[in-house]
Amino acid sequence: MLYELARPFLFSLDPEDAHRLTLRLSGLYSFFGSNIPRRPVRAMGLEFKNPVGLAAGLDKDAEHADALAALGFGFIELGGVTLRPQPGNPKPRLFRIPQARAIINRFGFNSVGVHAFAENLRRSSARAHCVVGANIGKNKDTPPEAAGAEYEKCLEVLYPHVDYVTINVSSPNTKGLRDMQSAQALGALLAGMRARREALREKHGRHVALAVKIAPDLDDAQVKAIAEVLLREKMDGVVATNTTVSREGVQGLPFASEEGGLSGAPLHARALRVLRTLASCTGGELALIGCGGIMSGADAAETFAAGAQLVQIYTGLVYNGPGLIRECALSAPATAC
Repeated sequence: MLYELARPFLFSLDPEDAHRLTLRLSGLYSFFGSNIPRRPVRAMGLEFKNPVGLAAGLDKDAEHADALAALGFGFIELGGVTLRPQPGNPKPRLFRIPQARAIINRFGFNSVGVHAFAENLRRSSARAHCVVGANIGKNKDTPPEAAGAEYEKCLEVLYPHVDYVTINVSSPNTKGLRDMQSAQALGALLAGMRARREALREKHGRHVALAVKIAPDLDDAQVKAIAEVLLREKMDGVVATNTTVSREGVQGLPFASEEGGLSGAPLHARALRVLRTLASCTGGELALIGCGGIMSGADAAETFAAGAQLVQIYTGLVYNGPGLIRECALSAPATAC
């Protein structure tokens, strides 16, 4: 009810201003957290109090982790964060399409940089309330041959402060990033990340899980090739999916021609297709995290049925508010409880 009252005002603001205001006020919604049913699930070697998570992109700088954790999520994924600070793409870069319950963004990894991000996490108590992950990407001006070193450095800086790290190779808003999803490029990147994780695990005496976030615009053969790499390099999980460059479902609507990644209801079918392909070729050896177009408990139930052990929401929160967390948690199958 509180969010339903606030939404008309928030939607009257510039989308990015509303985004920042929502984060600043997120603590006001913390009473929702006490209303979330327990649905314990184990995935990626971690224990989740429920399988509903916050997708990356809402809190890019880890400045509001405590308030977001108090909403009752089983896990929150913060970022994406880059090694060095960067402003991201010019504004405007965030567009609502309410007729389709969708959003287009082209933020371009606006980031305070991984050191400031890690310091915000160090001061946070969010991990006492839920699993905390960080989503990492490469800086815009970093050439492909140097990207692996950047990802490894981000992992090193974040390692003491998070439970898992998601390697983002699928944002459509950094030129050339999606090229890193090819089997050869991804294999080289993940081999380096696995070796660095093993060294850090020995140094810190604790395990941090590694996941990879992939695009919804891959065909089945590409998804299968990625799955083979993920299994070979012993990744813990995969997030399916990021935003799409397709405009199916929003054609002719205001802002539909804006560049960027599309999220929300029109993404759901694409994300499910990728998820089902992953489920068919990983044989339960990877934790599958369903993300994309989850706007209701029914959408979450469909995502679990497609093979996900965990789900993430973001655009659904924009349109439906934090009550969606409970709705999705209640949709979790008995096998996840």
